[in-house]
Amino acid sequence: MKTAPQLTNDIVSNTKGHTSVSDGVLISLRRIIQSIDLHSRQLARQHGITTPQLLILKQLQGETAITVSQLARQISLKQATVTDILNRLERKGLVRRSKDTGDRRRVLIEETAAGKKLLDAAPSPLQETFLEKFEELEIWQQSMLLSSLQLLATLMVEEDISAAPILSTGVLTDKVKLTYENNMTRKEKTG
Repeated sequence: MKTAPQLTNDIVSNTKGHTSVSDGVLISLRRIIQSIDLHSRQLARQHGITTPQLLILKQLQGETAITVSQLARQISLKQATVTDILNRLERKGLVRRSKDTGDRRRVLIEETAAGKKLLDAAPSPLQETFLEKFEELEIWQQSMLLSSLQLLATLMVEEDISAAPILSTGVLTDKVKLTYENNMTRKEKTG
């Protein structure tokens, strides 16, 4: 297992002419985005569902019927988002909604036989594959990665991320390049 400085040197030296750590960070982010995008496209092509749909089906697997709000809490998504995903899953016949017999105001969600069959054939979500590898890391490496990702998430949420398209998998347009250059110039002036 490589040490943090060795990993940093590998990232910086693998940037093909780019030598700054910030370039290495952006390239690593782009690789993560591409990996997620590839996995999502393969899942959609092979099984006709999206990653969020798969995660909801996985969460419902083996559960007794639960409410949308319970499901949203369990998977850390907003209830409105979960409702939209459930609507699509219900149209595909993968989940069913029913009124709670004890409280007719409550709507319960459960997977259908078709949903169970799809889960049996679908691959593990990317998160599960990642977590298996993550668990093999030393505890200090896990803590360092968690801390770095929390900081990165804070930077991306709190900072003006108008240069974010650079992290996408598409072609860099002149407008995006100009925006990036303007942001870099502005940062250089402010210190």
